[in-house]
Amino acid sequence: MLHAVGLESQVVANGELWSLVVLSPTAAAAIGHLRGYERENPPKRRMLARPEQMHRHAWLGPAAYVSVLLLVAWLAGHRAFATNWLAAGVLDTAVVRSGEYWRAVTALTLHFDVAHLLGNMGFGAFFGWLASQLLGPGVAFGGAVAAATLANALNVAVQPVSHVSAGASTMVFSLLGLLAAYAWRRRESSGERWAYRWSPLIAGVFLLGFTGVGGENTDVLAHLTGFITGAVTGWWLGRLSQIPRPRVQWLAGLGALASIAGAWWAALLPGA
Repeated sequence: MLHAVGLESQVVANGELWSLVVLSPTAAAAIGHLRGYERENPPKRRMLARPEQMHRHAWLGPAAYVSVLLLVAWLAGHRAFATNWLAAGVLDTAVVRSGEYWRAVTALTLHFDVAHLLGNMGFGAFFGWLASQLLGPGVAFGGAVAAATLANALNVAVQPVSHVSAGASTMVFSLLGLLAAYAWRRRESSGERWAYRWSPLIAGVFLLGFTGVGGENTDVLAHLTGFITGAVTGWWLGRLSQIPRPRVQWLAGLGALASIAGAWWAALLPGA
C-alpha cells in the first residue's frame, strides 16, 4: 500500500517479529496512510459479543452425569426396593400414552447392557464437558435434560404403540445439538463467509449421521429428536452475553437432578 502512494518501505525480520521500515522523513506520512487504510478497510470478521470463556468447574457436569448413570445402573442391577427398574422406567410408548409421563425422564438413565451404558457414558461425558466449558455445568446439563425429555415425548407421539426404548443416547445427541447450534449462533453475526458461520452446525449434523444412525437396535428417531431439541436449546442459549452466574448454575443443575429423582419416585412408588 505504501509503495502505491510512492513511499519506500521494507519488511525486515526482528527476532521472532517482523518490522516495517521506512525512511525517517516519510515516517509521519507512512503512519497516516496506514491508519487511513485501516479505517477504510476494517476486518470482515467482527469480534464475538463476548470472547468465549471456559468455566473453571466444567468437570462437575460430566462427573454428575456419569455418577447418575452408574447409580441407576447399580440400583437396577440389584433390583433395589424389590422392583424391576427396567420394566418400571423404560420408554414404553403405550404405557406413556396411558399417563406414565415420567418415563420420558427415567428412560434417559436406563440401559439394556453394559456396552450400551459405557458408550453413552463416554460420548455424553465428552460432549457434556465441552458444553459445560461454554455454559457452565448446571446450565449445560439442565438444558440437555430438558431437551432430551422433550425429545422422548416427541418420540412417543409418533412411534407405534409397540415401541420400547431406553438409554442416555437421546441426551448425548441433545448435547451435540446444543453445542452445534450454540457455536453457530455465536458466529452468525461474525461477518465471515457462510462456510465459517455454518461449519459448527454442519459438523454437528455430520456427527449425527456418522454416530446416530448405525446399529441394529439404534433408535434413530430418538437421536434425531434429541439433536433437534438440543439445537433449539443451544440456539436460545447462544444469545447470552456471559456464562450464567453460579446461582443460575446451581438452580439449573439441581433442577435437573430433582426432575430425575422425582421421575424415579413416581416410577418406583406409584401412588406415594
